Amino acid sequence: MDIRNIVILTGAGVSAESGLATFRGPDGLWEGHRVEDVCTPEAFARDPALVHAFYDARRAKLGSVEPNAAHRALARLDGQWPGDLLLVTQNVDDLHERAGSKRLIHMHGELKSGWCLACGERFRWEAAMGEQSSCPSCGSVGGVRPDIVWFGEMPYQMDRIEEAIRRCDLFVSIGTSGAVYPAAGFVQTARYCGARTLEMNLEPSLGSYLFDESRTGPASELVPRWVDDLLS
Repeated sequence: MDIRNIVILTGAGVSAESGLATFRGPDGLWEGHRVEDVCTPEAFARDPALVHAFYDARRAKLGSVEPNAAHRALARLDGQWPGDLLLVTQNVDDLHERAGSKRLIHMHGELKSGWCLACGERFRWEAAMGEQSSCPSCGSVGGVRPDIVWFGEMPYQMDRIEEAIRRCDLFVSIGTSGAVYPAAGFVQTARYCGARTLEMNLEPSLGSYLFDESRTGPASELVPRWVDDLLS
């Protein structure tokens, strides 16, 4: 099959090898917290201090981790692939950018971005946020929240993502559980539109049966090998 356009979806399994906790453990907790206590709009309205503390800790953790071989290989592919390429990540860390990826969408938002609920502006945010943070655009105090897509909210740039998937020749999913929608349904859209599909995961995902090919192992080993083959 002639491959020109590629869409790559990455999940928590890619960043886990850099030392970042995966989205949710087998006990259903997200880094020790119930999901509904830290990543819903209702949680933020109920206890903003807890939500800010949770995301401030995750943002601070980014300073102690580095991109791994999978991030670097995807950045190399981004830089060298002559056709269309879109890297869609469910991760809110900045490791893809730090590795050098440019053609990138954070569908679930970014830890290093803030969103003012008063004026609607989004802006870079590196430090702790907290309840008393002021918006750099309008000056409003107390209305700044992490620019993260919480449960019950619509992921970002879905129109652009879905258009790219409909046009791609190859859809690749790396380090995802296959359990969180709408991302879990991307493979079905790609298959319906005639793309070849490949999964690379530490273990088979819930949607492995939907892929033409499934490779198991660490992303830091599988992804560089795949990129080498593709670019050769």
